[in-house]
Amino acid sequence: MKKTRIIYDRAFKEKAVQLSFERTNISELARELGVTAPQLYKWRKEYEEFGQGSFPGNGNLKQTPEQERISELERKLKD
Repeated sequence: MKKTRIIYDRAFKEKAVQLSFERTNISELARELGVTAPQLYKWRKEYEEFGQGSFPGNGNLKQTPEQERISELERKLKD
């Protein structure tokens, strides 16, 4: 039997990451949230790397604020 893939929204992931920084036992927090500990660590790493640009949604690029600014300026130059 196939498992269905659960898609978590951005707010859930950001709250989970915040809680993971506040708590010491990540495995226990992951069980409480219904996710795996490796998934929670992955979200933390992504949040540390991209900050507010993390968890952009399906089909959108993850970019740091500087990369977003560069992309915006390149689009303006192209126009």
